[in-house]
Amino acid sequence: MIHKHARAIGNALDGLSWALETQINYRVHIFITLLVFIFGWVLSISYTEWLIASILVIAGFAMETVNTAIEQLGDAIDTNFNINIKRAKDLAAGAMLVHSIGAAIIAAWIFIPKILILVLH
Repeated sequence: MIHKHARAIGNALDGLSWALETQINYRVHIFITLLVFIFGWVLSISYTEWLIASILVIAGFAMETVNTAIEQLGDAIDTNFNINIKRAKDLAAGAMLVHSIGAAIIAAWIFIPKILILVLH
């Protein structure tokens, strides 16, 4: 039983490693995550704000992983144009876009007031 779970974790890590090596959006997420942590530290965000920022970062990586998996699966099924695969890929990308916009708005609510206080005082 433990061996089965260990193998599953290894497979998951292989997938994440592949995504990090091949998908530019993963590197973009890492860069944005670093910015969030730097700004959070410099601006002394609260514990609750850290939780919110962390959840948004984790959800973004999870969403990008699912989006990438759907793209890969669609390409494996059929490399020719297929309207159903296109819609699935577009919807997955749309879900990532919705998350990104929401995360950016929430980040603005957290960081902009603190930046204004820092700049104006």
